[in-house]
Amino acid sequence: MLEATSLTRVFGDKRVVDAVSFRVEPGRITGFVGANGAGKTTTMRMLMGVLAPTSGTVSWDGEPITVERRRTFGYMPEERGLYPRMKVGEQLVYFARLHGMSTYDAGKRTASLLEHFGLTDRADDLLDDLSLGNQQRVQIAAALIHRLTALVLDEPFSGLDPLAVDSMTDLLRNEAADLPLLFSSHQLDLVERLCDDLIVLSAGRVVASGAVEELRERGSEQYRVVLDGEDAAWLRDLDGVEVSDVDGSTALLSLTGLPPADLTAAVVAKSRVLEVARVRQPLSEIFREVTS
Repeated sequence: MLEATSLTRVFGDKRVVDAVSFRVEPGRITGFVGANGAGKTTTMRMLMGVLAPTSGTVSWDGEPITVERRRTFGYMPEERGLYPRMKVGEQLVYFARLHGMSTYDAGKRTASLLEHFGLTDRADDLLDDLSLGNQQRVQIAAALIHRLTALVLDEPFSGLDPLAVDSMTDLLRNEAADLPLLFSSHQLDLVERLCDDLIVLSAGRVVASGAVEELRERGSEQYRVVLDGEDAAWLRDLDGVEVSDVDGSTALLSLTGLPPADLTAAVVAKSRVLEVARVRQPLSEIFREVTS
């Protein structure tokens, strides 16, 4: 398990990361989200030892993390670290060899990753000759090239088309099925689809964390009411509710005094009802609530 405890980073008189604590559990995909400047990249750099914390600690299985342990992590930085004038296949083999793999194993692993990302026929191309999306694929392959104990990925889906996102998702689920996996992204719909756990950062502080489903439960309760062919605008006059949207016979509302168990009865007493259901709150709404 990868754990950060009270990680803090100060640049001059600016506290960029402020006492950030969280855990990344093995076998669970953890999303790291926040607005630009929230401190995500700085935190990830401290996890990887690229940047020293002003205070706080990083630990692995309860022990202070070591350089040797970090070398077993797969890391994809915000600033891509590939060689633009080197052949794609050659540099993946090179990175694998830096991690101690034999030439044979490095070549085999490189071939497997290139095939997964549909880049087998580009192995002898210079990185600079690839599209930005394909360069991103190669960067991800470099992070996965060796035997991993954890994955830390900074915006791994940036620049990828939907097919590449699906391919990347499948690969991460296979490669990191039993590993701690932390990735940052601005694509909240993707985070919602992939992640088991979520850490929300705002102004350098953790403002929410936990399982995605648990965070949804903490959010404000909203209900969708669908009437049988009748305009739902009258629901605005119903005591104990606040209607946020009406679209013909459908209304979206929250409860301000009416108990959830009584909502259906109150609506049925005045109209024919097709549906009364609690709305599954999207991650984007949870993000807005906790960062506001």
